[in-house]
Amino acid sequence: MQQEGESIKTEIFEPLEFLCGALPTTCQQAFLAVEPGTRSQRCKEPPCPACGGKDSCYNMMQCIAAGHKIVALANLRPDENRERTDELDSYMYQTVGHQAIDLYAEAMALPLYRRTIRGRSLDTGKEYTKCEGDEVEDLYELLKLVKENEEVDGISVGAILSDYQRVRVENVCKRLNLQPLAYLWQRNQEDLLREMIASNIQAVIIKVAAMGLDPDKHLGKSLDEMEPYLLELSKKYGVHVCGEGGEYETFTLDCPLFKKKIIVDSSEIVIHSADAFAPVAYLRFLELHLEDKASTSKIHFDFYRKLRFMFWPCIYNCITIEDRIKTVDFISSDFFQLFSQ
Repeated sequence: MQQEGESIKTEIFEPLEFLCGALPTTCQQAFLAVEPGTRSQRCKEPPCPACGGKDSCYNMMQCIAAGHKIVALANLRPDENRERTDELDSYMYQTVGHQAIDLYAEAMALPLYRRTIRGRSLDTGKEYTKCEGDEVEDLYELLKLVKENEEVDGISVGAILSDYQRVRVENVCKRLNLQPLAYLWQRNQEDLLREMIASNIQAVIIKVAAMGLDPDKHLGKSLDEMEPYLLELSKKYGVHVCGEGGEYETFTLDCPLFKKKIIVDSSEIVIHSADAFAPVAYLRFLELHLEDKASTSKIHFDFYRKLRFMFWPCIYNCITIEDRIKTVDFISSDFFQLFSQ
């Protein structure tokens, strides 16, 4: 009998091609649509749902390391015709930072599919069945649109801990005959945060919603700057260091997947809930631009050096250390070929 929480985990090592799109709020999931690939008929090219968070970005890196190729991005955004819609308090999606998603796609040089979130969290039970008017159906329609325009058959999910979101993503995938891939699922969060920082993911805090996180002090800070303090908060108050309890959200300004980096020229702090102990606040981006990066050869070398010493989940399948090293050399070679295209 299948146990709760196992569904995604049992599938994550199947190589696919992906589409990436909008992410859930508490676990910042990223979705990656997939089509069959050419590497010995094992690899597939994905489109991916993108909210811009660290988890979706890192899961895309894991997918590429496993032999996949990202082919498009997809994003669910709030209705811009309504006032005060940056933060929807969604059970499923991260909407803070949506103003920068166009630049995110441009930085990766990938096509972007977007859809406005029309639904609300109606069916909040342990299981999910199709429910008209629920925000999950917006994800279904978005991925359906992508599938109609791209030859994909899977999605990459940046989920780490949330069964609520896992169940709903699996429901959508089953209805569209897509396979979810979640390389981060149920991994140790301290390990994940350390790996994200080591792999050159330049992400900043754009929302805080937990005791010990101060809007004036911590919004706009990088993961690298925040890591020691997040570990301290975890010990003091039980804060999830990757933000899996909705304690904070991030936006990625640069990573090895970007051909250009995002620069924030100006932003403002918006107080969503002025709680005395755990205020909820976020950064609203006002002006941004893209900037050329340093020589790609240096980026390749730095990423390759770090990749060799990072135990990616797919590498754990190798029995011996020698096999692991060969696997890293193989996937990093494919990774750099992607950049040279």
